[in-house]
Amino acid sequence: MTTSPDDHAKPPVGVLGLGLMGTALAAAFLKAGHPTTVWNRTPSKTGPLTAQGAIPAETPADAITAGPLTLVCLTTYDDVTELLRPHSTDLTGRTLVNVTNGTPVEARKLASWAEEHGIAYVDGGIMAVPQMIATPAAYILYSGDERAYGKHHSTLAALGGTRWTGTDPGLAALYDLSLLTGMYGMVAGVAQAYALIRSEGIPAGELAPLLKDWLTVMANGLVPGTAHAVDTGRHLTDVSSLAVSRAAFPGLLHTFADQGIRTELLEPMRELLDRAVAEGYADDGLSRLVELLAS
Repeated sequence: MTTSPDDHAKPPVGVLGLGLMGTALAAAFLKAGHPTTVWNRTPSKTGPLTAQGAIPAETPADAITAGPLTLVCLTTYDDVTELLRPHSTDLTGRTLVNVTNGTPVEARKLASWAEEHGIAYVDGGIMAVPQMIATPAAYILYSGDERAYGKHHSTLAALGGTRWTGTDPGLAALYDLSLLTGMYGMVAGVAQAYALIRSEGIPAGELAPLLKDWLTVMANGLVPGTAHAVDTGRHLTDVSSLAVSRAAFPGLLHTFADQGIRTELLEPMRELLDRAVAEGYADDGLSRLVELLAS
């Protein structure tokens, strides 16, 4: 039995939305050999991708009907809803993968609309910047229609690593926002640290190696350690108690004030430590704060 080149052709893909991330995603599909039809509200943005072999679509329907899988990457879920509602018939029987940043509630709402119209819906959360797409450092969280995800997994793998989070369409967004929360907490701490060191004219670059090493060591223990304490409900510690942290924290805030540095990034932590001790958790570790945030 002989096979023709077309027997091994990559399935076609349609991409709606060509911002920085959408363009990177479409380019990754092209690089992997998928015929890729692209649409953007501003048609000129299709030019660079067309030069790489993409097919420009005059309308969203042209991109949607180009293949069994449509990927949409816009600014907000409202933008996605506005764009897709007139094209429910075009999407019927196809798979829609939405990697627009949003909330679990928004993902579930869009998934319900898709189900009503016979559209297989997969929600995605991109854990990468555009430059990382299609590299080993990038991965995308997925949730929703597991059958559709499995069917198109090899196509989606062209974008980076794939992480399935579950059949609840809102789970990819939940994981995404949880990871971003950790990142923004780190950003706040790094910003505060650099502001403090620079108050004495010391370049941030001099602190950077020390700060990186310190945060790495702390993260290696803190992240899994806190997860274990939270999941088991065992918050007692012989390392550093909430009482110790509460006693030390005013010194941080006073130093910032003495050095002319604003303190609003850390004030909420002081308030939470005060509450923890007042409620009788003085001997617990910092993991107890997770429970207090949920109450």
